[in-house]
Amino acid sequence: MQVHDLSAEGDVLERVGALAQQAAGAWGRGPDATVALLNVSENATYRVDDPVAGPSVLRVHRLGYHSPAAIDSELAWMEALRRQAGVRTPAVLSATDGRQVVAVEDPATGQVRHCVMFEFLAGHEPAEDDADRFEELGALTARMHRHARSWQRPPGFTRFRWDADAAFGPEARWGRWQEGVGVGPAEHEVLGRLEATLRRRLARFGTGPERFGLVHADTRLANLLVDDGQVSVIDFDDCGFSWYLYDLGTTVSFFEHQPQVPELVDRWLAGYRSQADLPAEDAEEIWTFILFRRLLLVAWIGTHGAVEIARQLGAGYTAQSCELAERYLGRFG
Repeated sequence: MQVHDLSAEGDVLERVGALAQQAAGAWGRGPDATVALLNVSENATYRVDDPVAGPSVLRVHRLGYHSPAAIDSELAWMEALRRQAGVRTPAVLSATDGRQVVAVEDPATGQVRHCVMFEFLAGHEPAEDDADRFEELGALTARMHRHARSWQRPPGFTRFRWDADAAFGPEARWGRWQEGVGVGPAEHEVLGRLEATLRRRLARFGTGPERFGLVHADTRLANLLVDDGQVSVIDFDDCGFSWYLYDLGTTVSFFEHQPQVPELVDRWLAGYRSQADLPAEDAEEIWTFILFRRLLLVAWIGTHGAVEIARQLGAGYTAQSCELAERYLGRFG
């Protein structure tokens, strides 16, 4: 597991903000440009407003999460989706010297952070009960999957995997769920049974090319923008190789326990099947992928204590996860 440095206490974010101001100059943003923090999750994201160039979005990467080659690979898929699949993603803006990824050194530590700038897309996050948007999202996801299956990836393309080992192995990418907030002996027992069942069912499901490939891996509502009837997909930072149905699991991130979720899943499926085939035997495992994602998020909350949503959800999310796990295990365990 890599330590999430942006979740650390102290002056880290203050220093990263200063680096963002410095990095903006590489894209020709002048001294009058303002840089304002939008959010912190895996990375720190800033809105840059320049009197001449207008608004843009600057992402300052956390340390040790992605190599420059992996960042280049992410940007290549985003561009290919925009140009070849009609998927609305933010354009990647080149710096004045032509680079898409700019390295900036923190003078206080000597550490180098990588920065990327995107066009600013207007829009708002869909509501958690907006079934129509879930149908659109299903269709949009099917188009991304169709593209991923046929796309000739460029030489050197590299992204990590979201599989059982990445989620639950000794080097779990987001940390161990066993160390999540509010995981005591009772929670450990329930979630341990859940992990064992998920591993068993995922192994049986397999990683054949019809079920496993390049996915966005984080199509939760916060990464969608709706503007004038158009849906844009942003933040491909976690894109990588996983089960295609993992994308469905991510759509209900953080509210998997809400009563509207079964209807939203049905609408997503309707949209998906309007663009691509999804066999009934695959669809039977939908809740496996929802719970797979849920258990990943228990770990994520435990290692992202400085991120606002992690602070808000805390131990309550673990307790609700145990309730969901018991229902799932009653059916599949």
